[in-house]
Amino acid sequence: MSTAYNVIGTRPPRHDGADKVTGRAIYGADVQMAGLVHGAVVRSPHAHARIKRVDTSKAAAFPGVMAVVTADDFPQTPDRIVDLGEGETPLSYVRGNVLAKDKVLYEGHAIAAVAANSAHAAEQAARLIEIEYDVLPCVLNVTDAMAAGAPALHKESNVTDHVRHAMGDSDSAFASAAVLIEREFKTATVHQGYIEPHAATALWNNDGRVQVWCSTQGAFVVRDVVACLLDLPVSRVKVTPTEIGGGFGGKIPVYIEPVAALLSKKCGRPVRIVMTRREVFEGSGPTPGSLVRVKIGADASGKFVAAQAYLAYEAGAYPGGMVGAGAMCVFAAYDIPNQTIDGYDVLVNKPSTAAYRAPGAPNAAFATESVVDEIARELKIDPIELRLRNAAKEGTRRADGPKFKKIGCVEVLEAMKAHAHYAAPLGEPSHAEAKRGRGVAIGYWFNIGFASSCVISVNADGTANLIEGSTDIGGSRTSIAMQAAEVLGIPVEKLNPSVVDTDTIGYTAVTGGSRTTFATGWAAHDAAQDVVAQMKARAAKLWEVADVSFAQGVFRAGDRSMTFAELAARLSETGGPVVGQGSVNPRGAGGSFAGVIVDVEVDTETGKTTIVRFTSVQDAGRAIHPSYVEGQMQGGSVQGIGWALNEEYWMSDGGRMMNASLLDYRMPTILDVPPIDTVIVEVPNPSHPFGVRGVGEANIVPPTPAIANAIHDALGVRLRKLPMNPPSIVAALA
Repeated sequence: MSTAYNVIGTRPPRHDGADKVTGRAIYGADVQMAGLVHGAVVRSPHAHARIKRVDTSKAAAFPGVMAVVTADDFPQTPDRIVDLGEGETPLSYVRGNVLAKDKVLYEGHAIAAVAANSAHAAEQAARLIEIEYDVLPCVLNVTDAMAAGAPALHKESNVTDHVRHAMGDSDSAFASAAVLIEREFKTATVHQGYIEPHAATALWNNDGRVQVWCSTQGAFVVRDVVACLLDLPVSRVKVTPTEIGGGFGGKIPVYIEPVAALLSKKCGRPVRIVMTRREVFEGSGPTPGSLVRVKIGADASGKFVAAQAYLAYEAGAYPGGMVGAGAMCVFAAYDIPNQTIDGYDVLVNKPSTAAYRAPGAPNAAFATESVVDEIARELKIDPIELRLRNAAKEGTRRADGPKFKKIGCVEVLEAMKAHAHYAAPLGEPSHAEAKRGRGVAIGYWFNIGFASSCVISVNADGTANLIEGSTDIGGSRTSIAMQAAEVLGIPVEKLNPSVVDTDTIGYTAVTGGSRTTFATGWAAHDAAQDVVAQMKARAAKLWEVADVSFAQGVFRAGDRSMTFAELAARLSETGGPVVGQGSVNPRGAGGSFAGVIVDVEVDTETGKTTIVRFTSVQDAGRAIHPSYVEGQMQGGSVQGIGWALNEEYWMSDGGRMMNASLLDYRMPTILDVPPIDTVIVEVPNPSHPFGVRGVGEANIVPPTPAIANAIHDALGVRLRKLPMNPPSIVAALA
């Protein structure tokens, strides 16, 4: 790591670690207060149906029940276009996804809710609500949903958006290609798999203010959605984010918070709702299944001359899926002069899709990187060498418009090629029916900036308190505090970081898009700079000089000097407290590239694939806390392994999820993956004060195609549908 910094690049303990390992940390379901009652939600058993009648009378009369709500309890404000942190959408769609009114669009769609003096009473009463349905035909994949005459979820067409990017003339360029490969790929609907279910407590107070405590990736998103749906000014809604037991993008959308608030208004008590695991699978947003076709042409030297992509992504029940991001990323790792990309956002009778770690990019990379591997084999070029010949670099234009600034795609590929794993022998299979293979792939995620705020107050003992609005999923409290500590010239242990409620800090966008260490870290950098400027002025006042310098935690003027702690102890003599603030809405988020080398062993009799060795390489820009960067790389890799080999929504013909439990929805465990080697590449982002690039997402993009390429290397058959589970492999071999 760089020696230019004292704090950045080190590996201090995380500030929230002690509370979490001792069980003292407060998560969404841990919130307690006087008078708390429990909520339960009634959900549709049908994937597509009209709601003919809702009768809540028996539930309302059940002993212990304090309130019952339906969609009619929302203020019936006129429909309008709103932007609540996830892009522009009709208000009716946001409201309809929280509580359905006229129609249910997926199994698990919420319709009504009950509050009672115990969780059991609420659940029993919820079962007494009578709902009469007119069941309609459903569509569960993009092919059926886009077919002529398909049942429409909302209006006449299930295709709600067509994204198109084009540059050059791909049709003409294909004619000059020495190798031309076009293939079709399918990916399944997959859930983020966070361990903690959605949980929220709401209190509609006597003063007319609504307070919410919840597990969320964006407290301000919750505030804005709740205020919008309840027709309140945002100043009357206060959201306190609890600790969060995983999210990966899936805890950005709002589901139960407005319902808990409505119940609280009716019963005058705080109401807590905690989703069951089945409700999480059926009633929150997974990532989209997709149909992708990719065509790439290359000349005899391996240079890509043209590429085309067709991406049809499930949006779920409401528009606004992940196809836009997929279209941005599909060819972003390569310098291809002629490209045409068409993306389609398609409604299906499944929950509305939500972000999941580089949303849309893994689907696209599975197709692109599989085709690139085929081209390498056709031209007999080493697969990493082929990628190096075509790698995006500074100045490469993406089909969606931007030119790359300084990026690390080439450096990631060079690190992969130089790694001992790439040259190592595959080793002998463990038994006679097994075969081994090796695959590689790369991937890209663009990252985002968005607004962040941070405040730092100096204590008399030389420590400082840092407050921020970014919920902490992966150690960001510490990575943000480290950037402030670097500016202040003090150890990070001298900073006390806290994530606070929406009344206490300025607007801060979601923890997502690989933005938190980049953007909120930048806000902390600016707040620390503000503190330094004020303290230099205080030192100047003490010493009666005009100019004070500051470096390495020491203030100097001539032969005089004071440490940060010494000056902090004398702030009361020079004007009182010092409080610095930083508010940013930065541009220049640095895109991140990641690569994977993977060895697999496939049992040709059972079809079981075992990951034998796995190496993840990623450009972090600047690794603020290398242990957290490595953890992100390993976590994304394991999730990619799950996508590749096991995970999917297994749906009945009628739209019921048949594996809605963690027993049946097969996520990888520690028994399924080997130790994952990580290589951090550092190509600093020139747009950030410390060179930071987001690292939370690009690592999930290359595992699925790398594993597919390794399976092909082992068996000689190529699988183009996820997951590549044992039945799929046995069928391919047959």
